[in-house]
Amino acid sequence: MDRLRGHDAANDEDDFDYAGDALIETPPAVISDERRMQVRAYNYWASLLGDRALPSIEDLNPDQLEDFGPYSVLLDFSVGMDNPAIVYLGAALRQECEIEGTIDYIDDVPARSLLSRLTDHYLQIIANAAPIGFEAEFVNQRGAEIMYRGILMPFSSDDETIDFVFGVINWKELASRSLSDALELEVDEAIRSAPAARDAAPIWADGPAADQQSNSLAFDIDEDEDDTLDLAGMECPTQDAPLADWLALARDGAARVRISEARSHAALYRAVSLSYDFAQVAQVRPDDYAELLHDYGIKAQARSPMTAVIKLVFGATYDKTRITEYATALEHALAAGLSVGSLAAYLSAYAGGLKALVRDERALRRSQKPAKPDRRQIARDTVKVAAALDPVAVATDADGLAVVIARREADGTLAIVAALPEGSDLNQKVISAAAR
Repeated sequence: MDRLRGHDAANDEDDFDYAGDALIETPPAVISDERRMQVRAYNYWASLLGDRALPSIEDLNPDQLEDFGPYSVLLDFSVGMDNPAIVYLGAALRQECEIEGTIDYIDDVPARSLLSRLTDHYLQIIANAAPIGFEAEFVNQRGAEIMYRGILMPFSSDDETIDFVFGVINWKELASRSLSDALELEVDEAIRSAPAARDAAPIWADGPAADQQSNSLAFDIDEDEDDTLDLAGMECPTQDAPLADWLALARDGAARVRISEARSHAALYRAVSLSYDFAQVAQVRPDDYAELLHDYGIKAQARSPMTAVIKLVFGATYDKTRITEYATALEHALAAGLSVGSLAAYLSAYAGGLKALVRDERALRRSQKPAKPDRRQIARDTVKVAAALDPVAVATDADGLAVVIARREADGTLAIVAALPEGSDLNQKVISAAAR
């Protein structure tokens, strides 16, 4: 079965360290010196966008991409959504999957092959209209345990419909289980030998939560006889502790995600929860927060304020897809009014976990956006009320031909209300169609 691992963007393409699927938001492009194949592929996709909503499929030539073309596949949805056609399959991916001869459709993909792991995610592209990165490990058709990292990117033939998906995947075979187990023991021993955490701090009996002011922090805690705070197994800073102490606690949680095998989501959820706690404290200490941002060279974004929090906790060079994902979780928690220390349990109880929460939150945001105007209807409405043109004033080509739009008037006559510009590429196409 697949095991999901923590993800560290500082690693290059030879250092695999994995977590689950994540949406990749559209440009600006990821930093240019990033070496991993999936990010180079994303930067390539972003470079083809221009001012369009989606890159044109006409600009994509997988067989000319020496860097990641051999590791790619191109799916064509114009033949059907349920079983898209495979119109390109890179040589390296074909060899890894032991595919001989032609393979025409998704249904032809061999089970337990690496290609099946990539194509498992294609419907998410249609649902989210944005690139999707994914990474995990599995046992392939040869019985080898494979780590893989991939990305699926949407393309369009008309700038509106996603009718092609281009996928790029990189992989690496794991060391033997005995070697992995030995390494795990060493890591566990290193964690156990680390300095012990300081004693638990007193509850904020006279803190912001005491009088329930608008900027208060609502702690969801258990008290014991010593009047101490147990926050998901982590000690909470004292009331008078600087904001940097809250950040240090959250950064420690993030470090544990990087160090641990993270076969469960517990370490990740705790780190995200600690980030949320830090964010809540930062809200009532804006000056201290601004100073930390300045010290770490991080700029807050009005449209996504929690992105700066995640960068402070996980590092500014952390994987951009993860930063976006975790920031979305924090924004969701703030909107839901979750208390300090409660986000980890909330994520664990959420159907589908963190990934599903991010998916649902983005779907909600899309539903709240105003609908895009119907450009075709706007054009028709404009022409319907346009003033009639003088036929003598309509420009023609060298053969005396012109493509015009006529409108039926109330008295039954036809009036010329628009004409294609002279030299338009559509003129010849319309003339050819009319001549058939």
